[in-house]
Amino acid sequence: MKNYSYIGISLVILIFGIIVIPEIIDRVQEKEVVTSNRSDGREERKALSEELVYRMEDGEKKKVPPFEFTDQDGNIITNEDYKGKVYIVEFFFSTCPTICPVMKKNLVEVQQEIGENDEFGIASFSIDPTYDTPSVLKEYAAGNGITHPNWHLLTGDRDEIYALANTGFNIYAGEDPDAEGGFAHSGYFALVDKEGYFRSRKDDFGNPIIYYRGSVERNKSVMEGEEEPQIDILIEDVKQLLKEDEK
Repeated sequence: MKNYSYIGISLVILIFGIIVIPEIIDRVQEKEVVTSNRSDGREERKALSEELVYRMEDGEKKKVPPFEFTDQDGNIITNEDYKGKVYIVEFFFSTCPTICPVMKKNLVEVQQEIGENDEFGIASFSIDPTYDTPSVLKEYAAGNGITHPNWHLLTGDRDEIYALANTGFNIYAGEDPDAEGGFAHSGYFALVDKEGYFRSRKDDFGNPIIYYRGSVERNKSVMEGEEEPQIDILIEDVKQLLKEDEK
């Protein structure tokens, strides 16, 4: 009887080998074998962070409000001049002794990375328009490596610029006698798509980051808990928006 049992077990093993093993080999060759079903979620979070979303307000996609100012060449520039372009917005002033130099350096690096793409632009609004006349801004552009034809340094009515900053973009700007240089403002950059809508990627938790940190140097080494640079991801997102209508 024992011999019969051994024979039966051997037949089962043989049949298993004939049926199952070739299938396993095929799956290995086709790279279909799954080694683990567990995931730490990093890939899912990465996918979310790379998806560019719209900024929503009252259930609708938020768009840049109309504006009209004068640039460093004395030309009237409006939001319509940026139509069909992916562009970055900042608020600054030419005599700023604190965060503006870092912001400008970062934007010059973005300019260099994107190159002379006619579908890209930058809008730099001065929050000290009394001093920052077109001639002052033209000299500032020449001294700071600003060369892209769609990079406009804009000046005009102070109240209109402040309304655009604080209400239109929700980026704080205002006079402050206690601040260095006499003005206080945010170091954020806003990203706008070709149709004039605010866009950004999501953070690791799936929430829009809304703005990009412009006042943190691109390649700065930071300690744990400090604000990390976001210029590289801004460059990535500009490039993604430039390709968006190609999909």
